[in-house]
Parts: sequence; C-alpha cells; structure tokens
Amino acid sequence: MDPSPLLSNAPYPADPAVLEEVCAVGPGDLATAFAFALSRAPEAGRPVVFLAAPRAWLAEHGRPYGRGLPGVELILAATSTGVEGLWAMEQALRSGAVTMALGGIEEASLAQTRRLGFAAHEGGSVGVMLRLRGGGLSAARRRWRIAPAASAAEPADVRAPGAGRVWAELVRSRSERPGVWMLEQADETHRLRLADRLAGDGPGTIGRTNLAA
Repeated sequence: MDPSPLLSNAPYPADPAVLEEVCAVGPGDLATAFAFALSRAPEAGRPVVFLAAPRAWLAEHGRPYGRGLPGVELILAATSTGVEGLWAMEQALRSGAVTMALGGIEEASLAQTRRLGFAAHEGGSVGVMLRLRGGGLSAARRRWRIAPAASAAEPADVRAPGAGRVWAELVRSRSERPGVWMLEQADETHRLRLADRLAGDGPGTIGRTNLAA
C-alpha cells in the first residue's frame, strides 16, 4: 500500500511526555510497540529502562533480551500481579534512578495512573504504559496505537530488507492534534526516528485494513 495518504503534516512529538500510553494494534504487534516505547526515552546518555510486568504477561508475550537492546540498560521486574507491577513502576519512577519505567500492565485505574504521573514528575523520569487494549480513563498525556510497517528499501541490495519501519498513531493528547507518522530505525543509534522524506497528505487511522500491502 502507499502510506502517504495516511501521514500527518503536523510535527511529530518526539519529546516524551511525563506519562504516555503505548497500545499495540494486535497481539502480534507488541514487540513493535515495545520498540516504539523504548524510542520515547530521552536521547541524552545511555538510558536506564525499568520494565515491570506480571509473570503471566511475560509468559504470554515473552521477556525482552537486554543484551539485544544496543545502548539500553534494561532492568526487569517480574511481579505476581498487576498491582505489584504498578507499585514497582511507581517506585522506580520516583527514585530518579531510571530514565524510563515501562509497565506491561493492562488494567490500571485513573487514580493509579495519576500516581504514576506524579512519581515520574517527582523523579524526573518518563513513564510508559505498554498495553494491548487502549481506552478507558487515564492520566497519560498521550495515547499511541502502534503497528509494524513494511521495511524501507535497501539501496545496496534490492533483495534485502532496509530499515525497520513503524506506524505510530497519536489517538489522544493534551497538547497536540491526533495524527499518524511513519518512523524508521536509525542505523547509528538503533532508535526510531521520523521518516520525514515521506510526504503526508493529512491524518488517517491505523487499523488492520491499513496494514495490507
């Protein structure tokens, strides 16, 4: 498919908010959502990322391999329940010892997400809720929907895949208009960056029907 009609003309909000939600479009897209969540960490220095998730969540979706994440120091906290995961995430954010705290926790009340936002502000960190289901009340300042996109072309070998690409749809924000952007992985930093050489004709939405080639 030609992605350009879906892309937004608005600037991509690259700087993270104090608390964001990153939602995978489908169960098979969670690894892509995780990669996007990592890209929300501030770029200065080597980020220390704390991931709290119930053991059942990790058993279903898999555990990230820290050594396979170049330039990232990963701390994994496997908890018994989602409530324990929220507590661990809150303490990590408040400590100021981590750059970012991720929570693989599907259920959280408005009051619980407010506590995460306060803790992130207090500790000078970034909090990201990583989930499959969006919706519901949340104190997150941005809510994203994430899905994989076809990789870029490889100039040196047309048979080889190029840079990995991701659809990022901002569905809710307190400070920006909703929009859709295509991001691609940078060879130098392995982070996702805006594929800004693609022209945009206006906002669209990400859905299963949009992902077919």
